[in-house]
Amino acid sequence: MFNIGDLVIYGSTGVCKVEDLTRPAFPGAPADRLYYTLAPVYQSGVIYAPVDTKAFMRAVISPEELDALLRELPTLHPEGYFNSSVQLLCAHYEQALKEYTCRDLVVLLRSIRAKKIAMEQQNRRLGQIDARYMKRAEDLLYGELAVVLQIAPGKVPAYLAAHAAEEIL
Repeated sequence: MFNIGDLVIYGSTGVCKVEDLTRPAFPGAPADRLYYTLAPVYQSGVIYAPVDTKAFMRAVISPEELDALLRELPTLHPEGYFNSSVQLLCAHYEQALKEYTCRDLVVLLRSIRAKKIAMEQQNRRLGQIDARYMKRAEDLLYGELAVVLQIAPGKVPAYLAAHAAEEIL
């Protein structure tokens, strides 16, 4: 169970702050069910998520976990996946995003960027599906790392490049 003030990853929303633990009085909400009141850090709005939700929710990584990720970066390699079927490509990317781990997001980003480079070498552009999932993975990864590093999400790629032995993202 999370506490008020904790930063969590809530599904595809990304980083949220736990604002409250409450039994909301909105229509249809069971009176005996406890809810988190979540405030997305990089979006507007409020999310009411049952404490026992089946939606994906985890704590943001710790600074120590970030250090371990930085050390692991050189061993994380792109996984090539080329498919002309939109449904299969979407399913592949959804599976890669399923756990919302920073490690999986790094691998996904590296994979899509490798695909982008290969496409550019053939004077072709990256497909819309690939571009959409690359943006989604960037938003999730950079948003989480930004709160840990206490910097703006846009500065995360430069931070990673400065603290890694190779070009990573």
